[in-house]
Amino acid sequence: MKIALVGNQNSGKTTLFNLLTGMNAKVGNWPGVTIEKKEGTIKGTKNKIIDLPGIYSLSPYSKEEEIARKYIFEEVPDVIINIVDATNIERSLYLTTQLMELDTNIIVALNMVDILDSRGIKIDIEKLQKELGVKIVEISALKEIGIDKLIKEIDKDNKKINKKIYDKNIEELIDFINVDSIHKRFVKVKLLEGDKRFKKYNKEIYEKRILKCSEKYDTDLEEIIATERYEFIEKVVKNTFKIDKKKSDISEKLDKIFLNKYLAFPIFAVIMFLVYFLSVGVVGRSSSEMVSSLVDVFSSFVSGFLKDIGTSEVLNSLIVDGIIAGVSSVLGFIFQLIILFICISLLEVTGYMSRIAFLLDKIFRYVGLSGKSLIPFIVGSGCSVPGIMGSRIIENDDEREMTAILTPFIPCSAKLPIIAMFSTYFFKDYSGIVAASFYFLAIFIIIISALILSKFVFVDTSDLYISELPLYKMPSFKYVFKDVFDKVVAFIERAGSIILFCSIVVWFLLSFSPSLSYGVDVENSILACIGKSISWIFYPVLGEDNWALTVSIIQGLVAKEQIISSMSVISGFTNSSGMFSSGSIFSSITPAAAYAFVAFNLFSAPCFGALGALRRELGSTKKVLKVVLFQTIIAWIIAFICYQVGIRIEKSIISVADIVICIIIFSILCFIGIKYFKNKDNKCNSCPFGKTCKQLKK
Repeated sequence: MKIALVGNQNSGKTTLFNLLTGMNAKVGNWPGVTIEKKEGTIKGTKNKIIDLPGIYSLSPYSKEEEIARKYIFEEVPDVIINIVDATNIERSLYLTTQLMELDTNIIVALNMVDILDSRGIKIDIEKLQKELGVKIVEISALKEIGIDKLIKEIDKDNKKINKKIYDKNIEELIDFINVDSIHKRFVKVKLLEGDKRFKKYNKEIYEKRILKCSEKYDTDLEEIIATERYEFIEKVVKNTFKIDKKKSDISEKLDKIFLNKYLAFPIFAVIMFLVYFLSVGVVGRSSSEMVSSLVDVFSSFVSGFLKDIGTSEVLNSLIVDGIIAGVSSVLGFIFQLIILFICISLLEVTGYMSRIAFLLDKIFRYVGLSGKSLIPFIVGSGCSVPGIMGSRIIENDDEREMTAILTPFIPCSAKLPIIAMFSTYFFKDYSGIVAASFYFLAIFIIIISALILSKFVFVDTSDLYISELPLYKMPSFKYVFKDVFDKVVAFIERAGSIILFCSIVVWFLLSFSPSLSYGVDVENSILACIGKSISWIFYPVLGEDNWALTVSIIQGLVAKEQIISSMSVISGFTNSSGMFSSGSIFSSITPAAAYAFVAFNLFSAPCFGALGALRRELGSTKKVLKVVLFQTIIAWIIAFICYQVGIRIEKSIISVADIVICIIIFSILCFIGIKYFKNKDNKCNSCPFGKTCKQLKK
């Protein structure tokens, strides 16, 4: 049996799919598009299930909706499971009313029933089932309630009752139309709506649909049909739902605070500061010292053990100075990553991140993006690769490509070790503030970069962004734990593979001279020769000709966390007691150079994995090379500004207050400039309608 899983976004569809398949699913792309495709087998059965993209209707206003409708018509599933969010029933039932018109058995999986009472909602299931004419199963995908009952219902012959939801005149028109097709009622309704994709089924009706109804209607039938759907839904909800307003308005009260015109952005800034204060400031100082001491003890033990069993000096150095020093330097930040992942996951599952997308939509729209772009940015805070792939949800091609290009600017988990190490050592008591400043710097750079790209590269961007805000809810700690666990495991796997390999390469390049002589002075090693030949490029942004920092930056192309690993291995060869201690090759780094170094690595070209994802999304190696050049130039300019400003603060030429005031003034000027040029470019002075060219084309 072939089953299609259909539902709105944020309705719990993916969670249900994972429960039904037991996570035993294949993931790929739908033919011809980059939207993700999931298919699997329902556990305990031989039934195949396809997880269709999250949609709000079967009218093809987006690629996701077009894919869903095409699958239903061409593959003809035996059963459709329509997952409905019980807490947002009116929104969810619009899709249900369209599915009811198909010649396919429908099972409505009413999700989140476990939290209805806390929301003050009571549902008469028997009456709702009678009103819709389809089988309804109450479930909670998050708490795994009702899943077995749903699986049993799939094999039953649940014939639906074809409900007539329109007025008498519309129903007569539907009966009047003749079509030769599957899903006849659905096709007839689409012909009345004027959907050109169904013109082939009855050309006469499609072309004369308004004339045939002109005596009875003075407006377009598509609008009438949509209105009557909503009237039907309103009637169903009124007859089957009872809502206690005292309980249901909790989200509205919270939104008055979190979406307040004046408080929303300050609250967002405070929340993000707390996230980095906890992950870098509080945890960073204590955990880094503890891990460092444990690594020193472990390294000494391993080195002594290898000497006792007669291991050669070369192999001893490889294991202790290369592998242990390189891998442990990255794994030492695991505690900070866990706290960061927990904080981000909590913000997502409580519904707060959806509010941030809503808040930033207005700002993003001025620079060619929309609130939908924030979703890949949020995913990118864990890893740039899935963040870049997440840009597939954006329908507009230009906006999608621009979002994919800008996503690596968000500090991902691989960049957190760099932020944590430099913030903790060079800024000590202010480490949390400094770490958070990189996050807000990233948002600022994304806005400026988006403005540049939208003015000179992409012209048709920023489609309308429509998204319903989910209700606030208590987080599921089981879900948070699993989410954090998966991300931490992925990070450790990278450390155990890519970082391990690169650490060995760095050790080799440090241990041998160009003539392959072992045991040479580090300044005469292969790595030093490579670094010295190109270190001049970074002199203006670091204030010194440091080959070790240069080669560490290059290592970041493989994996950003490899920068810390590379620095750890290099400092170990200088026989210093610490990476930045006296005698280390990194001891001359100043706070200004440290901030500039981190800034460059945040905004420079991402790791090879992210570049591969960019190649898939942009579809061209040439485009990727242009993106790398653009990102590197932006990173160099930002690092240069950070260093030049920082060095002047260190010398007391300017103060921090001066910088804050200048940033505020610059931001105001940018906002005014963006608004002015946006209006100037879009409107034609001679246009009597005062509309943009894009509006006229539409």
